[in-house]
Amino acid sequence: MNSSVALFNDLKAADPFFLLAGPNVIESEEHVMKMAKHIKDISVKLRLPLVFKSSFDKANRTSSKSFRGPGLEEGLKILEKVKATYDLPIVTDVHESSQCEAVGGVVDIIQIPAFLCRQTDLLVAAAKTGKIINIKKGQFCAPSVMVNSAEKVRIAGNQNVMVCERGTMFGYNDLIVDPRNFEWMREANCPVVADVTHSLQQPAGKKLEGGGVASGGLRDLIPCIARTAVAVGVDGIFMEVHDDPLNAPVDGPTQWPLRHLEELLQELIEIARATKGKKPFKLDLTPYRD
Repeated sequence: MNSSVALFNDLKAADPFFLLAGPNVIESEEHVMKMAKHIKDISVKLRLPLVFKSSFDKANRTSSKSFRGPGLEEGLKILEKVKATYDLPIVTDVHESSQCEAVGGVVDIIQIPAFLCRQTDLLVAAAKTGKIINIKKGQFCAPSVMVNSAEKVRIAGNQNVMVCERGTMFGYNDLIVDPRNFEWMREANCPVVADVTHSLQQPAGKKLEGGGVASGGLRDLIPCIARTAVAVGVDGIFMEVHDDPLNAPVDGPTQWPLRHLEELLQELIEIARATKGKKPFKLDLTPYRD
């Protein structure tokens, strides 16, 4: 618990923002270790606090044939090795209450997927691990819902919670990012994170040869959403990064190329340092007089 509080305080104090980044899913131990090394090197160079992200199981796939990852036991072993080798805090997601205890024994941040952001039992089980909880806002939810979700974690005895914007459904196969949500989600009284990659998914919007569908995405617009988020003044940036996104087994269309990570982050730092987005604008509505 003490280490979670210390990390949480460090992330809250990050200037100009902290970074949650890594490949969408654990493809192999070799790949995850390689990605962790490169992303850490970049974050150290840019002096950005980094929490490494990868998933052991992608349970919410469009198709039952989709790659899901190595599973809980093997996945946690790999994440534990990343943590020990590179001295990095780790974030990964859970899908069932029964996973929380085991996951909490390895990672530093437990992520609640967007589709599960209102699941009380899952939020409570995650909270009871004492780890930091990152709750992604459901694509179907108003930002005000996150106030209640964060409160469920606090009522369970865990004050270390943050909320994450990842887009809102716009029709059947598209998401939009409403920048107002970055402001309104501050009502949850905790750090606000912008997921700048998943928010550009086009769910089930890609037809496959031989039938069926998969999620597409608008990778070219990742800088657009990221620039907007840091200008508004979010506390953290979440982004999935891959060294070969065209051949990534999961969410390739919305993973940012590793070769462009430093370039984009450097620009975001410059924008964040120029903006006053973290401070509310003080309006004077008294009558203007010459």
